[in-house]
Amino acid sequence: MAAAGKSWAGHGIHWGRIATRELSTVAITIFGLLLVTFLIARVMPIDPVLAVVGDRAPADVYERARLDLGLDKPLWHQFAIYIGKVFSGDLGTSVLTAQKVTDDIKTVFPATLELATLGTLIGVLIGVPFGIIAAVYQGRWPDQIARVVGLLGYSVPVFWVGLMGLLLFYAKLGWVAGPGRISVVWQDYVTPVTGIIMLDAAMQGEWDAFWDAFSHLVLPASVLGLLSIAYMSRMTRSFMINELQQQYVIAARVKGLSEFRVVWRHALRNAIVPLVTVIALSYMHLLEGSVLTETIFAWPGLGRYLTNALLNADMNAVLGGTLVVGAVFIAVNLFSDMIGRLADPRTR
Repeated sequence: MAAAGKSWAGHGIHWGRIATRELSTVAITIFGLLLVTFLIARVMPIDPVLAVVGDRAPADVYERARLDLGLDKPLWHQFAIYIGKVFSGDLGTSVLTAQKVTDDIKTVFPATLELATLGTLIGVLIGVPFGIIAAVYQGRWPDQIARVVGLLGYSVPVFWVGLMGLLLFYAKLGWVAGPGRISVVWQDYVTPVTGIIMLDAAMQGEWDAFWDAFSHLVLPASVLGLLSIAYMSRMTRSFMINELQQQYVIAARVKGLSEFRVVWRHALRNAIVPLVTVIALSYMHLLEGSVLTETIFAWPGLGRYLTNALLNADMNAVLGGTLVVGAVFIAVNLFSDMIGRLADPRTR
């Protein structure tokens, strides 16, 4: 009993050290993210006061707004005020929408989350098995097909794939709905709760609205999924080729284990940790890199919101969106590290 108690205590201390180290890393990263976004706002050739009051405001109005924004204070004091506002949920007011940036992001981010999640799911369900099969049949026709698919996914421009998809599957065949997130006729049928239309529609039993939203989502998600498939299949193939050349695989085959068990139970298990990291990176890339897809499909997501804000010099919106994307990057990266430690004790 005493030995068991010491063992549990040792595990507790071990995980406590890991948690402390991870939290310290996250805190430093968040501080660096805040510092970078603050400095960007200060070095940009855009006057934040003019963005608020306009370029025709009288001098006294300009000066009053400058004092209200705290721009008369030392730089370190401005940074402290900025940190306080961020942690209180105040990301400023958007010049473009005249609403709080926090409210805007709450509206647009679920759309990007919905799009990126389905795109990543398509990449995992198709790209990972594709990569495994390519590694098993290295140099043969399944491997050649997987490599061609990967090459197409990397080389064909996303905007061209999106436009061709709309022309073929929407305009010609009518298999999917067109641009936008949901048809106008169904917009008032779903009460926003989570902001994810399909989930809200399912929770409220509005199944016609659910399938209409899915019909709008499937094509842009597939466009993003093609890029995800290319990336995941290529990386999975590389990981599996490396694992299949290891001594433990040779030993398992000598013992007479079936090829299915050797590949899917042994080699894949050891490739899980780097594969989880790849999936997390792909997901983060789709969350922040779907600007062209959202523009082509008139998808009201974060990428489109940031693009419009940048074109209109709306720095509060740009910096607020940058902070949100950075925070999501940190959270997903931390989550993937935790999954990796649970999946492979060697990483602990």
